[in-house]
Amino acid sequence: MAVRKPGLIALFDVDGTLTAPRKEVTAKMLEFMQELHKVVTVGVVGGSDLSKITEQLGKTVINDYDYVFSENGLLAHKDGKLIGTQSLKSFLGEEKLKELINFTLHYIADLDIPIKRGTFIEFRSGMINVSPIGRNCSQEEREEFEKYDKVHNIRPKMVSVLREKFAHLNLTFSIGGQISFDVFPQGWDKTYCLRYLNEFNDIHFFGDKTYKGGNDHEIFESEQTIGHTVTSPEDTMNQCKALFFSNP
Repeated sequence: MAVRKPGLIALFDVDGTLTAPRKEVTAKMLEFMQELHKVVTVGVVGGSDLSKITEQLGKTVINDYDYVFSENGLLAHKDGKLIGTQSLKSFLGEEKLKELINFTLHYIADLDIPIKRGTFIEFRSGMINVSPIGRNCSQEEREEFEKYDKVHNIRPKMVSVLREKFAHLNLTFSIGGQISFDVFPQGWDKTYCLRYLNEFNDIHFFGDKTYKGGNDHEIFESEQTIGHTVTSPEDTMNQCKALFFSNP
């Protein structure tokens, strides 16, 4: 019978780590995570809000994992119960928030890219998500924009402009997924969730965007974590098998 390793947690990014970008989790991954849950404490941390994480990982996600951190941990659940929440609006104030949103929308309006759709800014409780193409794009349009962005650096250039314009607000601009980037106060990256994990001596974090500027970078580099870069859900499973099932 499997016995859980005390003081150890395996913490996972969602997009590109447990699922293909913006796709639903596979039955194979769900089965694997259930087996992993028998030997270690398991948590997920995503930049998306809880509704999007639920779309990808299932309606029972907050009960399937020991910890579920949405919006980088600004909304935190443990054993299915809400244990913490934080608000961007209360932190910045309405005027500074409006200044940021107005400038961002003007920038997108002047941006010349092949197509634009709708929902260029999505307001979440702890951050805003900015998408130059618009989050209402289709999956095909999403994938085409990702290819276009890799050549023309639309998101990196936009982030550079915003970072300089709003340096006085001490914000972090974090590129993630295929079509957007997140904006939140410094320190509200994925390391925010670590404040809820003080009981663990070993925190293994798995993410795909661990490079500088990626939304997994800060938690990957944190002194509190043991970081693992993955390239796909299949790679995630293989690395976990080697770490948690092969060793005595």
